[in-house]
Amino acid sequence: MYHTTQQTVEKCIPETIIALEKEALNKWNNGDPSGYLALYDTDFTYFDPTLERRMDGYEAIEAYYNAMSGDVKVDKSEMVNPVVQATEQMAVLSFNLISEAGGQVWKWNCTEVYRKNPDNKWKIVHNHWSIYIPKVQEMV
Repeated sequence: MYHTTQQTVEKCIPETIIALEKEALNKWNNGDPSGYLALYDTDFTYFDPTLERRMDGYEAIEAYYNAMSGDVKVDKSEMVNPVVQATEQMAVLSFNLISEAGGQVWKWNCTEVYRKNPDNKWKIVHNHWSIYIPKVQEMV
């Protein structure tokens, strides 16, 4: 719910966006893409680190996620350094994610653009995931 003062709105938006993201991540970590699918808007665009090109439209991401439904299992994850930059109608969430699955640690970078729809609900219109790969000298 929005309050009327700008100062309250500025505090409320980041909390709301981060809570939405954490809820979707918790479902994702258990093989359930429905949390993210519920957040994506119809004109959604997506960059996935495993795909060569941007994916456009809700139907494309729905098919992509449904094909892997039940396959994703993350033992533990932590959202690190979340930052929300927002206006009353748009918000950009960026964060790092550290996840563990099957004894392997994965480090991710994520940027998402949220837009408030006419029903006053926040929806993701763009998502960009990339995986952190250490430089060769760090690996030696």
